[in-house]
Amino acid sequence: MKISRSILVSAFLLVGLTAFSIGWFMGNNNSDSPALPSIGQTIGTIGTANENVSIKDLDEVWKRLQANYYDEKKLDAEKLKYGAVKGFVAAIGDPYTVFMTPDESKDFDDGLNGNLEGIGAELEVKEGKLVVVTPLKSSPAEKAGLKTNDIIFKIDGALAEELSLYDAVHRIRGKKGTAVTLTIIREKKSDPFEIKIVRAKVVIDSVTVKKLDGDIFHLTVNQFNDHTKTEFQNAVQKILLERARGIILDLRGNGGGYLDISVDMLSELLPGEKVASIIKRRDAKQNESVKTSGLSSLPDIPLVVLVNKGSASASEIVAGAVQDYKRGVIIGEKTFGKGSVQEISRLADGSNLRLTIAKWFTPLDRSIDDTGITPDKIVELTEADFKAEKDPQLDAAIQYLKSKK
Repeated sequence: MKISRSILVSAFLLVGLTAFSIGWFMGNNNSDSPALPSIGQTIGTIGTANENVSIKDLDEVWKRLQANYYDEKKLDAEKLKYGAVKGFVAAIGDPYTVFMTPDESKDFDDGLNGNLEGIGAELEVKEGKLVVVTPLKSSPAEKAGLKTNDIIFKIDGALAEELSLYDAVHRIRGKKGTAVTLTIIREKKSDPFEIKIVRAKVVIDSVTVKKLDGDIFHLTVNQFNDHTKTEFQNAVQKILLERARGIILDLRGNGGGYLDISVDMLSELLPGEKVASIIKRRDAKQNESVKTSGLSSLPDIPLVVLVNKGSASASEIVAGAVQDYKRGVIIGEKTFGKGSVQEISRLADGSNLRLTIAKWFTPLDRSIDDTGITPDKIVELTEADFKAEKDPQLDAAIQYLKSKK
């Protein structure tokens, strides 16, 4: 089975514009999907061959609201319709299977295209709490001091736990130049504290490359989006032309994106045609091994991959394959652990259903779901390091590559 386009394995709501970098096969189920049923219309039954679930009572509930609810102005049929479908999908209990309204779907697409506006941070809901996965590099969130694993307790005084994920994100979003105040709970700090962040347009270069001493190239990949393939190939050409003696592939804080981009990246790094990832579906007959092209430009240059807690999904696919084939050394902190794949199904009204359709495994058949990838060499980057503008993880990578010479 050939994959078309896949958002891979990232798991977060991106607060610039709301975008879940989640992993997926974007199976392009478009306008042929059925439109949402109108409230007041019997939806009928759904279910497996073994069990049907009747949801026709929704029609009766709507009629009673229309007849008796005190504030008729609050009976917004479209809002309630979308709310009903959201709740239905959310009841599965899978944080990566989500229904998105047309507006949310547009925000999601914009985020994958790198068009962000807001504070620039990736968020997730974990055990009912709104948690920072990573602030984006050079974003307002990073500059204001927001950290990975910070819990957002309040948003401009409103309790985050009382808001839906998208409601929380919309409160954090806003026009550039305006401010939002977040009340933060941080490990090792006894009391909550406030961080005021001025919103801005967040411009993300998906790939940047910098030459370091000793002909070592620091190649940073921030996202696996529509621009990454071209930008990565341009960086590869630069590395080849300047005869690099070592490469540091920096995936720290990269929450993922498209699966095919991660495979393209591995195709440049791994010699020969190799399995990049194993995809396992509900029907085992549809399982598949996704392979690299076999046309590698950088098969032999010494390699270090940097990862941290904010490295997820497509980032973990790259790191996992490099580790399994012993193509390079993984340095940093244990990764996020996002091992499921989602498909996006587009409905006729512009809304989307994003649903988990598979699990992915490393080439050696390792599952990283909820466990992450443990680096070959664990090096922490502490808050004190950050404040002192030190980067022991990058220093360790440079030291390793120099020792290889």
